[in-house]
Amino acid sequence: MIPLRVKKEAVSSKIEKNMHCQKDKFNVESHVHYINGAYMSPQLRAVTEAGVQAAALKSRPYSTSPPDFFTVKEQVRGLFAQLVNAPTPQHIALVPSASYGMGIVARNLKASAGQTIVITEAQFPSNVYPWMRLAKEKGLEIITVPMPLGSAQRGQIWNERILEAIDHRTALVSIGHIHWANGTLFDLAAIGQKVHQSGGILAIDGTQSVGALPIDVQAMGIDALVCAGYKWLLGPYGYGYAYFSPSFWDGIPLEENWINRENSEDFAGLTQYREGYQPGALRFDAGESSNFILAPMCAVALQQLLDWQPARIQAYCQTLLQPYLESWQAKGYEMAPPSQRAAHLFGIQLPPQASEQTLQTALKANNILLSVRGGFIRISPNVYNDSADIEALNAVLTEIIK
Repeated sequence: MIPLRVKKEAVSSKIEKNMHCQKDKFNVESHVHYINGAYMSPQLRAVTEAGVQAAALKSRPYSTSPPDFFTVKEQVRGLFAQLVNAPTPQHIALVPSASYGMGIVARNLKASAGQTIVITEAQFPSNVYPWMRLAKEKGLEIITVPMPLGSAQRGQIWNERILEAIDHRTALVSIGHIHWANGTLFDLAAIGQKVHQSGGILAIDGTQSVGALPIDVQAMGIDALVCAGYKWLLGPYGYGYAYFSPSFWDGIPLEENWINRENSEDFAGLTQYREGYQPGALRFDAGESSNFILAPMCAVALQQLLDWQPARIQAYCQTLLQPYLESWQAKGYEMAPPSQRAAHLFGIQLPPQASEQTLQTALKANNILLSVRGGFIRISPNVYNDSADIEALNAVLTEIIK
């Protein structure tokens, strides 16, 4: 296969102490205020270029050789391992979606009747439906930890409630790194420690955090981490990642494809059927994870994120919003304190005198794109946003409560 070529200047390799706006690296129209990264990220120009180059290769299938089925996907696996501080790339599986990753957890969860699964209220459906089915099949109980409303200390109270829900019956705690609708930060290290003491495991949906918020699977005691790649990981739709600790490495994959079996690199010997799988979490790779278009795009996106560093992205978002938070609260908009939520994704609730319909109309009229999720106005900026975007939002939030 012709090697992927990306312009040297397309992916920045210099790491400055302070992040600055990166809008020029994205395909975002100048008249649009896109503060909606939690819905789907805009595409990096370099990622688009990688996809166009890769798509063109299919017109010459004779240029693709057996090693090409492994080269780029292993690069992607290694980059994601660095991003989440996995011990080795062998801890990473390449999956098409977060639900696929959670399906692997569900299939391999060692639990018996009477044990519990702990989740949070208003959790994203892909991290609820697997447990509903599993609870019915195995006689498990799902404990849903309620969201504290009307309190400035939502994050602290919610974390305390999660810890209280974990006991000797807990087989699994499966939550987000942050809450997908309001950005509440969950104390994964404390939660992981308690669930492990109880003999259970910790599974995390990192779709709304990984890439923009630092995460460390080792320090936080995470047993499984699954991420869709098209949001904060800046990749294309249909490609994602899953970290699995060694406790899963004797597990059963969701599908029996050829490439996750041992010695699949030997194309001449593929009909010498094998009982064994590829090492570590590679056994869980989805079929066609070599994807010759999406994998190169993901490699460029992940490398850019590693160059930028999630901690600096988080700091950039915090700096961008900080001048407005106090005035929004003074006008009656309710939000959690910065210490208890993420900066790249957080929810605000309208004051009683404001109309959600009026807000939606005003946002549309001013080309401001964000989402309403779970009763929250979800603000989710990234490094392609600048002060003009937030000033436009501020003008609308001020106008609708006059």
